[in-house]
Amino acid sequence: MTIAKALDVEAVRFSAPDLSQMHQFLIDFGLLDADDAGDGLLRMRGTGSAPFVHETIEGAAGFAGLTMRVRSLDDLEALAKIEGGAVEAATGPGGGFRVALRDPDGFVVEAIAEKARAPELSHGSRDSWNVIARREREGRAKRLAAGPANVIRLGHVVLNVTNLAESWKWWQSRFGLLVSDEVRTPNGDVAALFIRCDRGSETVDHHTLNFASVPGLPAQFHHAAFEVADLDDLMAGSRHLEIKGYHHDWGVGRHILGSQVFDYWKDPWGHRVEHWTDGDLFDASVAPNITDIPTMMGHQWGPDAPADFAA
Repeated sequence: MTIAKALDVEAVRFSAPDLSQMHQFLIDFGLLDADDAGDGLLRMRGTGSAPFVHETIEGAAGFAGLTMRVRSLDDLEALAKIEGGAVEAATGPGGGFRVALRDPDGFVVEAIAEKARAPELSHGSRDSWNVIARREREGRAKRLAAGPANVIRLGHVVLNVTNLAESWKWWQSRFGLLVSDEVRTPNGDVAALFIRCDRGSETVDHHTLNFASVPGLPAQFHHAAFEVADLDDLMAGSRHLEIKGYHHDWGVGRHILGSQVFDYWKDPWGHRVEHWTDGDLFDASVAPNITDIPTMMGHQWGPDAPADFAA
């Protein structure tokens, strides 16, 4: 029985020893300063409606959790009851309410509701495209400004978990999620799940969460993915990060599962973050797909994944 319904993933939280260095990286990555809540945390937003999508606390470098947005205060109260917690005032811009949870591997999950939406900002689209199927930019030349990408929103979070079945049971029962792709090993074991929100007939991202279980590896953060305006925006942002000397991890390419164009980078402390655009959109009627690990790790075009990405 589903306790609540997740609408989307809202934000990720990290810990870093130097907030000013993290701030500069995030500016170069394409994020913007969020409204200051006056509590000493670094919060950054995209151009979309989330008040903030990236949060950093000062301390030893590490992943500190993620935030899921649910439908209502009733959902939060149901989650608090099952978890033995309490509904509290949410911190940071937008206000609202929250419940703090921990999943089976101890990942901190904050469920939020009634957080005020931020005004959407110009997303810096690099103009339309003249493709064979449709000519959309007649009589106009395309000229691209140099600079960071325009991050719109957080799209998905990927975690390595120790017990995939247990993690899926916990997350699905609490947030009413759906499987888009089930990835199996040659002997039939489930190695990974690509998971989306259930918003009925409304289409959502192919995956909001991705859980994988790699034998011998502990539970750990893998990456967080941020949607940008379009392909030109992604490429201009990639060039900007290259000029600034940041660590490029993998890309540019197009995934098979989810289909998005991707470009992966690492922040100054090694947290993997992705720019992506042009991903698949599914509603609740799309049935789960069963596939294999080579398909999960494959790509439709682009360079091969580095060894540590697969691990």
